Amino acid sequence: MIRFDGFGGVALAADVAGPANGASVLFLHGGGQTRHSWGSAVDEAAARGFRAITLDLRGHGDSDWAPDGDYRIDAHVGDIRAVVATLPDAPVLVGASLGGLASLLATGESAAPIARGLVLVDVVPQIEMEGAQEIRAFMTGNANGFATVEAAADAVAAYLPHRTRPASSAGLMKNLRRRDDGRLHWHWDPAMLGDLKGLDPTAREARFTRAAMQVRVPTLLIRGGMSRIVSMDGAAAFRRAMPHSEFINIEQADHMVAGDANDAFNAPLLDFLDRSR
Repeated sequence: MIRFDGFGGVALAADVAGPANGASVLFLHGGGQTRHSWGSAVDEAAARGFRAITLDLRGHGDSDWAPDGDYRIDAHVGDIRAVVATLPDAPVLVGASLGGLASLLATGESAAPIARGLVLVDVVPQIEMEGAQEIRAFMTGNANGFATVEAAADAVAAYLPHRTRPASSAGLMKNLRRRDDGRLHWHWDPAMLGDLKGLDPTAREARFTRAAMQVRVPTLLIRGGMSRIVSMDGAAAFRRAMPHSEFINIEQADHMVAGDANDAFNAPLLDFLDRSR
C-alpha cells in the first residue's frame, strides 16, 4: 500500500500493480466500496503491462476521513487531480458510481487534458433516483454496527440477493472496522452520507451533462443490465451528450458490475485499455 496527498492534504491509500514504466490506469471505486472492489481486473491489467493503481476514496477503506467533513463531489475531483499530478503520464480513469462521477468532472472540466481515456462503470449524469435511494438506505442502515462478521454478511446477502453468497465471510473484514464500542462497522465515514452540497439534483445532472459534452478522450460506458441506477434511457442520453463514446451492457450484472460479473466486466475493459495505448 502507498499513500497520496489528496485535496486539502487528506491522505489517500492505494495499491499499485504492474511495471513501473507501464501506462497508468487509475481505478476509483463507488461510494461504500474500497480499492479491493475490482476483482481480478487489476491483476489482469498489470499482467498486460499497465501500471494499475487502485485508490480508496477519501473517507473510505484505509484513506483518511476528511477532518472538515468535506465529501462534496468537488473534493473527490480535487483528489483525482492531485493523484494524477504525481503520475508520469496521463492515466486512463476507471470510475464506478461515485468514482465515475468524479472522473467525469475531472476529465470534462479540466482546462488541460488529465486523462488519455475514461471508463464509466454504471453511472451517467441522468441517474435513477429510486435506485440511488436504495443504495443510501443500505448505507444508512445498521447504524449500530454488527456483533459478528457473519451478521454483516447477512445484511449484504439481503441487499444483493442475486449474488451467490461466499462460503466464507472472512473476506468481508476488508470492508469493516472494529470501533471503540467493540462492534464491527462499515469502513466509511458516516459524514460522507450527506447530500452533495451546493447543487440541487437538476443542476447536478446539468453539470455532469456539460462535463460529458466537453470530454474529448476515448470513453467507454459499462452498464449493468440489471442496474436500477442507470436506465437504458439514461445511457442513451449520455451517448447523445458524448457521441464518440462506446457502450457495453452486461446483462448479468447489477450496479456493482465488477463484483457481479467480473469476467464479463474485464473483457471490454481490457480491450479498451489495450486500444488506449
